[in-house]
Amino acid sequence: RLVTRPEAAESEVKGQKKEEKVKPKLDKQEVEVTQRMTVAALAQAMNRDCDHVYEALLNTDVDSDSLDPDSVLEEKWIKEVVTRSGMKFKWANLSDSIKRINRDAHRRPPADPSSLVPRPPVVTIMGHVDHGKTTLLDSLRKSQIVSTEAGGITQHIGAFLVQLPTGEKITFLDTPGHAAFSSMRARGASATDIVILVVAADDGVMNQTVESIQHAKRAKVPMIVAVNKCDKPQSDPERVKRELLAHDVVCEEFGGDVQSIHVSALKGDNLLALTEATVTLAEVLELKAEPGGLVEGLVIESRTDKGKGSVTTAIVQRGTLKRGCFLVAGNSWAKVRLLFDENGRAVTEAGPSCAVEVVGWKELPSAGEVILEVESEQRAREVTEWRSGEEEQQKLLEEQSIIMVKQEVHLQEYQRKRAELSHLSRRQRKLALYQEYKTNLSEKERKKDQDDRLGLTLIIKGDMDGSVEAILNLLDGYDAQQQCELDIVHFGIGDVSENDVKMAETFAGSIYAGGKSGVPLRLHTVIYKLVDELKDELSSRLPPLVSQNVIGEASVLAMFQVSVGKKKVAVAGCRVQKGQLDRRHKFRLIRGRDTVWEGCASALRHHKDDVQAVKTGMECGLSPDDDYADFRPGDVVVCFEDLNCPQVTSWNPGF
Repeated sequence: RLVTRPEAAESEVKGQKKEEKVKPKLDKQEVEVTQRMTVAALAQAMNRDCDHVYEALLNTDVDSDSLDPDSVLEEKWIKEVVTRSGMKFKWANLSDSIKRINRDAHRRPPADPSSLVPRPPVVTIMGHVDHGKTTLLDSLRKSQIVSTEAGGITQHIGAFLVQLPTGEKITFLDTPGHAAFSSMRARGASATDIVILVVAADDGVMNQTVESIQHAKRAKVPMIVAVNKCDKPQSDPERVKRELLAHDVVCEEFGGDVQSIHVSALKGDNLLALTEATVTLAEVLELKAEPGGLVEGLVIESRTDKGKGSVTTAIVQRGTLKRGCFLVAGNSWAKVRLLFDENGRAVTEAGPSCAVEVVGWKELPSAGEVILEVESEQRAREVTEWRSGEEEQQKLLEEQSIIMVKQEVHLQEYQRKRAELSHLSRRQRKLALYQEYKTNLSEKERKKDQDDRLGLTLIIKGDMDGSVEAILNLLDGYDAQQQCELDIVHFGIGDVSENDVKMAETFAGSIYAGGKSGVPLRLHTVIYKLVDELKDELSSRLPPLVSQNVIGEASVLAMFQVSVGKKKVAVAGCRVQKGQLDRRHKFRLIRGRDTVWEGCASALRHHKDDVQAVKTGMECGLSPDDDYADFRPGDVVVCFEDLNCPQVTSWNPGF
């Protein structure tokens, strides 16, 4: 008879139960993530709702109450949410991502020649600063623009429509001649049909003259030379034409095809001849455009207006711009609320070659952006969202490329170190790695000391996009970082706001604003005055340069010791050869060509009297304050003072 023990039976039953409880290991759900994911995007990738993401971020440094579905999460919190949800993450392969349908807007195909009508020429006035461009335009349209321009220097592209007595119309663009506005001149050249190059007869070809010629040639735009200031006694128009030959601008007098007109913008002399030459050249070019269909144009300038909001100055290149139509430019779109001409009068429409101010932009587009009309608000939003998405995708690709390069460099460095230490024992490797760690630590400390150098933090604000662009271009050329670090933490268009002031306080920075504003914070209406003040502030941040001024020299005759209490003190017996020795200043002991001691004197005596100074020809005893005792006959004692001279920044913006 079999007798089973109850303990064995019980263990068998338990074993069966244990076997029954063992379940196959489940694979974790894999979540495809990207950088800068929103809460909603992460929830969708995990097949959860947004509340799940908020709950996963409880008891972390993230304030979950401040999050909403559109909040962008940092990389570590994206990983944290996935891990806490019992899932595993993998980075999305951007190259394998689903291609989106192209929703961009594009220029229309070339128009049917039968639908084209003549249009006014767009003429850009270019040249060197202060050669009379604005005065020339002022004379052409009989208004006082010069008096409103800060310092007589044009800081924005002015666009004006001029109707001549004969009935012809010309749209003029006035570009700044100042060195800071190169990009604005290039933009003017690309939007124009004809360039009038203004050169002062008394000044000749200058830097911005040459640059204007280069812009016109790159844009393949024909030129007319206006030799200005011919009314001045020292004017020499023929010299101007000869100088232009060096830049491949050959006037008709020298057998070329470039018209040259001698004018006086101030007195209005010969302006009719200049306009006739412009009209003649325009007729030769046979300028035409299609007045119907969707509008195409170019943003010449953009700014923020207190009453109007975001405003752009635009040139219409095709179609007729009307109130109520929908436009896109870059990543911004507009429903046109108002149109204004150059005199500030409201207009209902603007045809080809017209320059108008457009009001109604949701965000401010950058100058130089192409304007395209679309059918509806929905289409406008679609285009801008697609462009923003493409920009974001491009940024992600660039970031991923940088990360991959850094990872590769790190891996190569790691493998190299492993190879170098492979022949060592484990103990020797640990010692070598520890020494390397100490070296790296000291290197980091050294770099930190370098990073603590003097610096100036800036916030740049301007009344128009072109002004801010010009200032940023100037600061791009800042080359005195070794003296004072220059850091731009924010820039924008419009008046200085409370947020700008708070940001400046946070970074201990300065606010520089171009244009007019009611806040007294380094405001300038002329760019070179802004740069001058910036140079002064940079210089004020620099430590003074220390120079030494020699007050007197003495030769050491003997060295002896005297008792001061219980202490023996070394005294150098000297005779003053030049100037005087002054106890209040520093002393240097020179032996041959070497400086063997430098310090201060604890006592200076003439005979037995303590004195403040000893003059030429007198003998004295000098006791150093640090118990230095190695004075020898023939040594030279020099008395000197340190002078602090203000240091000036080496940055030279070119004007």
